[in-house]
Amino acid sequence: GTPIFFIRDALLFPSFILSQKRNPQTHMKDPDMVWDFWSLRPESLHQVSFLFSDRGLPDGYRHMNGYGSHTFKLVNADGERVYCKFHYKTDQGIKNLSVEEADRLASTNPDYAIGDLFNAIANGNYPSWTFYIQVMTFEQAEKFQFNPFDLTKVWSHKEYPLIPVGKMVLNRNPVNYIAEVEQK
Repeated sequence: GTPIFFIRDALLFPSFILSQKRNPQTHMKDPDMVWDFWSLRPESLHQVSFLFSDRGLPDGYRHMNGYGSHTFKLVNADGERVYCKFHYKTDQGIKNLSVEEADRLASTNPDYAIGDLFNAIANGNYPSWTFYIQVMTFEQAEKFQFNPFDLTKVWSHKEYPLIPVGKMVLNRNPVNYIAEVEQK
């Protein structure tokens, strides 16, 4: 997961998806379509930089962070409201693949990440992520230097520190993937 996305304007989402599709004439992957879309939208640079850095090749799901990406509104029992962002930080540590290893796995074991996660859980090596939130009051949002709902930007950890909330531990594999995951 990444904490950001390529676009801030939801109306561009269909165009973004189309840029990832195969060329309509040749039905071949077309990097020109992808790069044309990204290069014409400067807000994409943050996500493209993340994606093409080492963090874009995680060594399986256990070694990557997860993010809610969007800004959410939380309301407590007293009706007090705040905005927040969700962060799931891997307790296994960030670990990335080399380009060579990623290429090899893509051609020989495209389900590597799924198998790694399944086998770790089956062997009792339960992966976990510490769950954090960042909180921004409505008053802070009014004065914020950019739109706090802008999906192409992150909130400063210095100004809005990560607050630990709990842990997510994957301690069992599904017995029936369709019934327990797909249909839930």
